[in-house]
Amino acid sequence: MSCKNVQAKQLAQSMLHFIDASPTAFHAVAELEKRLRAQGFLALSEYERWSLQRGGKYYVTRNGSSLIAFVIPKGDAAVSGYRAVAAHTDSPVFKLKDRFERFSDGYSKLNVEKYGGMLCSSWLDRPLSVAGRVLLADEQGVAQRLVNFERPVAIIPNVAIHMDRSANDGKSYNAQVDMLPITGITTDNVGFKKQLADDIGVEEAAILSHDLYLYPCDKGYVWGAQDEMVTAPRLDDLMCVYGALEAFLTLDEEGSHVPVFAAFDNEEVGSHTLQGAASSLFEDTVARIEYFLGNDEQDRQSRMAASLMLSADNAHAVHPNHPEYADAQNRPVIGGGVVLKFNAQQRYATDGIGAALLRQICKQQGLKLQPYANRSDMPGGSTLGNIASTRLPIRTIDIGLPQLAMHSAMETAGTADLCDYVALCQSFYRARITPEEGNGYKIEA
Repeated sequence: MSCKNVQAKQLAQSMLHFIDASPTAFHAVAELEKRLRAQGFLALSEYERWSLQRGGKYYVTRNGSSLIAFVIPKGDAAVSGYRAVAAHTDSPVFKLKDRFERFSDGYSKLNVEKYGGMLCSSWLDRPLSVAGRVLLADEQGVAQRLVNFERPVAIIPNVAIHMDRSANDGKSYNAQVDMLPITGITTDNVGFKKQLADDIGVEEAAILSHDLYLYPCDKGYVWGAQDEMVTAPRLDDLMCVYGALEAFLTLDEEGSHVPVFAAFDNEEVGSHTLQGAASSLFEDTVARIEYFLGNDEQDRQSRMAASLMLSADNAHAVHPNHPEYADAQNRPVIGGGVVLKFNAQQRYATDGIGAALLRQICKQQGLKLQPYANRSDMPGGSTLGNIASTRLPIRTIDIGLPQLAMHSAMETAGTADLCDYVALCQSFYRARITPEEGNGYKIEA
């Protein structure tokens, strides 16, 4: 196994620890906070005025499920703009409804609904746990508590082939009928809510509300003859979140631009929420930085025009059994490097200028980059790039990592691609990119 493969395996294993600690967007942000604080970043509150300083390292959260971190350059030189990498903390899951307990035929069941578009069949007959946040009544009002059972507490059972002879001939799943998990057997209508209260250490009546989700208990793993593959839940998009943070934490306070790391919630349901990429979070953060820098509106507009953002979200690799689903020429493969996404309908924000910039950076650093576009007769999904760039006029480039089985309970990607992605993000953050007349750019690595 080559040195690169050894490093790729180690990086992938570190990512798996991050994913394991992040069963929900709330836990992902808590884990990001822990890692940022360990590197000297200071927490800011949206409820207070910010006191920033040159050379300072900061982060702010919203709703406990989105986070933005940034570094103010040292010295008194004018800031030339912002350099951001953005990814998302959420994944397709099943969310517990407000009243989630159901009892029938001796079973204790959970009433759930779909969050995002998942491959339903991959959730069947799989050990599931529950995590999220619970809002509790206390003496002062309302308290919030993160919850993670970290053990199997539910399963969604398949219907036996003897009862559904057409199961292997194609199956549609009704979320209200086929996808309700059981949490055990009951004879006295005591179900999961008591387990939840006992786990927290409160009475059931103290639970006012909750944002709770099912998640697969399966641990991720590295595999393949050369340890070149990684399979895990939530690779889309915690793989990009993890890699971008790894790159961001290697930066120092030198430079002429403000490096930004952003992790938004709710991408899987359209981003149009208080904490999504369509919210004011990024815009509000930039406004407070600009206020500290003493800039007026025209200064801010000039800096936005000179700024750049990578929108990082995993992409479809060519499927080994169904290559016909991929475009004939723009078809990324696992192990082929970071994916550069294109879409004429602007589901991805990459344009010719952005693509040229990133290709030149990769060329200078010897990094691999492969194009992706959907088949023209198969519309694909979208991501947060084109949404976030409408809040702030920042040229945005959509990238990702090639993977198989997107939106499955277990997804598969390449370990070397993660290495390439971290290196690309580092180069993107560090490159000196200066706009010139006629939409040209000067690039100094």
